[in-house]
Amino acid sequence: MGVSVYDILPCVSLEALVRRDRAVAGVGLAGVVVLAWAYLLRMARGMGGMDMAAGMGMAMPMDEAWTAAQFALTLLMWAVMMVAMMVPSAGPMILTFATINRRRAASGTPAVPTAVFLAGYLVTWSAVSLLATLLQWALGATALLVPATLQVTPIAGGVLLLAAGAWQLTPLKYACLARCQSPLGFILSEWREGARGALVMGARHGAYCVGCCWALMALLFVAGVMNLVWVAAIAGFVLVEKLAPPGRLVSWGAGAALLAWGAWVLFRAW
Repeated sequence: MGVSVYDILPCVSLEALVRRDRAVAGVGLAGVVVLAWAYLLRMARGMGGMDMAAGMGMAMPMDEAWTAAQFALTLLMWAVMMVAMMVPSAGPMILTFATINRRRAASGTPAVPTAVFLAGYLVTWSAVSLLATLLQWALGATALLVPATLQVTPIAGGVLLLAAGAWQLTPLKYACLARCQSPLGFILSEWREGARGALVMGARHGAYCVGCCWALMALLFVAGVMNLVWVAAIAGFVLVEKLAPPGRLVSWGAGAALLAWGAWVLFRAW
C-alpha cells in the first residue's frame, strides 16, 4: 500500500505544497531564462562587443560554405534565443501544470516533474531553431542575407514584414493565441498521464506557440540575427500578447503596423 506525503507530513496542507511547487517552478524558469540571456550576452561580447548606439546589432562573419562546427554553433545560438524569448511567456502555462499536477498527486496519481513539461515545450522550439538555422544558411547562400549585419536585403525584409503582418490578422493565428491565453483550458483539455504524457503536452503547447509566434521570430532576419534589442522587444511583445485580455486588438494592431512598415520598406527599396 502506497504512502502519501500527508502520512509523512500531516501538518503540511495541500495549498502549502501547491505554493511550494509553483515557487520551485517559478525559480527554475527564471534561472533558465537568466542563463539563456547570460549566454547570449557573452556570445555578443565574444564576437566583438555590442554597439549600443547601433542597437546592439552583432555582425557574425559567414563563409559561403558552412562547416559542421559553424552549423552547430548557429543552431545553438537560435535554440538559446528561443529559450530567452519564449520561456517567459510560457510561464503561466507551466505554473498551471505544476498546480494541477500537485493537486492530482494529492489524490494518489503519481506526480510528474514539471521539468518534463518544459522539456517537451523546448523540444518543439528546438525544431524551430533547426529550421531557422537552415533558413539562415539558405539566405546566406543566395546572397539575401548581408554577412556584416545578418540582415536580409531590403526587398526580402519588406516581404517578411508583410508576411508577418498578414499572419497576425489570420484566424489561425488567433486560434493558436487563444490556446496560449488560456492555460487552465489547455491543461484540462490536453491532459495526459505520466511522464510521456507531460512531454507530449509540453510539445503540443509549444506547437501552439509556434503557430502564434513564428512570423514574429522571422522578424529577426529583418532587424539582424542576434540583435539583442530586438530579441528582447519580440520577447516582450509575445508576453504582452499572451497576457492581454482575450481578443484580437493587440494582434491586429501589431499586424497593421507590420503591414505599414513592410510597405514602406518595399517602397523605399524600389
